[in-house]
Formats: sequence, structure tokens, C-alpha cells
Amino acid sequence: MADEITALLSQVGLTSEAFLVIVILAVIVIGAVIVIIASRPVLDIYPYLHPNARIRARKGRLFDEKQLSEIVESSNIEEITNYLRGFPDYADYLDNHSLEKALDIQLAETYELISKIAPKDIQSAFEVLSKKSDINNIKSLLAAKEMGFAKEETLNLLIPSGRLFSEIEHLADANNVTDIVAGLDNTEYSAILEDALPDYEESKMILPLESALDKYYLENLLKSAGTPSDENSQILYSYIGDQVDIANLKLIIRAKVDGLSFDELSPHIIKDGYQLREWKLKDLMESEDVSGVISGLEGTDYSQILGDALSEYSENGSVSVFEKALDDYIISNAKSLSLRKPLGIGPILGFLSQKEREIKNLKIIIRAKRELNFPISEIKEMLV
Repeated sequence: MADEITALLSQVGLTSEAFLVIVILAVIVIGAVIVIIASRPVLDIYPYLHPNARIRARKGRLFDEKQLSEIVESSNIEEITNYLRGFPDYADYLDNHSLEKALDIQLAETYELISKIAPKDIQSAFEVLSKKSDINNIKSLLAAKEMGFAKEETLNLLIPSGRLFSEIEHLADANNVTDIVAGLDNTEYSAILEDALPDYEESKMILPLESALDKYYLENLLKSAGTPSDENSQILYSYIGDQVDIANLKLIIRAKVDGLSFDELSPHIIKDGYQLREWKLKDLMESEDVSGVISGLEGTDYSQILGDALSEYSENGSVSVFEKALDDYIISNAKSLSLRKPLGIGPILGFLSQKEREIKNLKIIIRAKRELNFPISEIKEMLV
């Protein structure tokens, strides 16, 4: 057998030593391929190990259903404040800020934390999410000046967080809305606010400016998710895409209730949605009424949840039933998405969604408790 192999090698011009070298190289290559394939799952998981460890530690500090029920049962705002003082996430802010502002600061810091610890391949999306603080502060600034608030009154509306807070804070003594837009000249929001300024000057309402900020934020959020390249980025794209779609749906439904035309609504819609692409959005905007919008959603995940809320809307005429149904969907779907990749992006999305839900529910409870004898049963129905 050995003689036959030697003869065959001689025919192809190879020595025994050369053949041995080729065999060794082939074994090395095959071994390397096996190692790469075997280590790929570990390489995918590794960037998430440290972020998820920090996220799980914070997740343990979220309120459970029993604690939230205790807050609902509180007699007044003072009891809620004292209850929250027992939790470090909120206690640090309650000595220096109002209850609502303490909640806003905590949420803003949550966005900022995740934007810093998220793995690089998904970090840009969370960096955009963290800009909510700046956008909300700009909106508060615009509203304050539109109402003629003085500097101190304006400062009380601002949340001390965000990357532009110092610049925004310095604009608290601006004379009017136009001065604020001019003062934001060196920021990324300058161009969109300047483009919306003529509409503001014509309508004498800040809605065009607020709408421009919202649209800019959502377009950049969707863009930041990029083209999905793996399961983690696909989950992130779905999570963000749902938020864009639901923002569009809320706007379209409200526009139909208010009787706005296609031309009035179209400039405010994010054209490149997720499940709702441009052609579908056009059909929805051209619907005659809310029922037409819901009928046009057939084949999407949003059809049934809004269809189920339609009967309640028919009874009370409030679009809030649709908005609550959509908010509930966001939370439920985020939970489902978070379970798909427990060693990847899952814990990050799960925690962020639960934190947003916690803050939203606390604000609902606080608003209700500011009204005398607001029924506890109604508060529970309002929670998301």
C-alpha cells in the first residue's frame, strides 16, 4: 500500500515530505474551521456578558405587582412620596425635585446608562433613545416661552439631564420661541426647527415645532437600527420598528377624529415604517374615519388589538382606548422579543420596556391621586 502511494506521488511530482506538509496544513485548516464554528456562539454572547450583568442587577429593583398595588392603595401624594423614598432609584432625587421630575430624571438616567453599556453593534440605537431627554426639554422650553413664562418658571419645567442640558438651560431667559430656535443654532435640531418656524409663525402654535422634533427623533431611531445582520439586530429592529408604527398609528387615528385632511396629516408621518410601509400609510391616511383605518390594518399585528378596542371607542368616543391598546401591545411585544435572546439583547430590551412601564404607571397613579376621591378601581384599569 505504501509503495502504491509513493508511486502515485511520484507520478504527480510530489515527494513524501511535500505530501506530509500538505496533509498537516489540511488538518490545521479543518481544525481552524471547526474552532471558528464552535466558538461563534461564544463570540456572539461575549459582548453582552457585562451589560446584561448590570441590567439584571437593576431589573431586581423594579417594582413587582404587589408593590405597585401598594402604591395604588396610597391615600395621597405624600404617602406615595414617602413610599418611593424607600427605594434608592427614586430617593436620591426626591429631596431636590418634585415627584414627577424625580421620575423623569430616573428614566433619563436609565436611557443614558444603557446607551453607554450596550455592545457597540447595537449602541447607536440606544444613543438615539437617550436623546429623548434633550427633545423633551426643548419642547418644555418652547411651551414655556409660548406661555410667557419667566426664567425661574421655565427652569422648573426642565429635567436636569441630557447631553444638551447646559445649552438648553441657558435659553431659559430667552424672550420668545424664535429666540430659542436661534439659540439652538449649533445643535442637530437647528435645521428642522428652522424649517418648521414659518408654520409656527403662521399658526401661532408650537405644534409644528413639536411635531418636527418627534418626526426627526423617530426617523433617526429607525435609521439607527440599520439593516439587521444577526438575530440581535433583527430583534432590535423589530422593537424600534413597532414604536415607529405605533407613533404613526396614534397620529393617524387622532387626525381622523379631528377631521384632518391627507395634506394636513402627511407631513408629520414617518414614511418608512416597519410593518406599515409608505403605501400602506398612504391608504390609512386616506381612510374616511377611524373604522376605515382599522379595516385597512388587516394582515398586520395591529389589526386585532385595535379592532378589539373599537367597540369601547364607539361607546365613549375617546381615542385613549386605542392609545392604551397600542401601549399595551408595545409592552407585551417587547417582553416576547426579550425572551428570544436571553444571552444577547433580550435582557436589555426587557429591562428598558419594564422601566418605561413602571414610570408610566407611577405617573398615572400620581395624576389620579391629585384628584379628590379618584376611584382605585379606575386607576387599576388605567395602568399599562
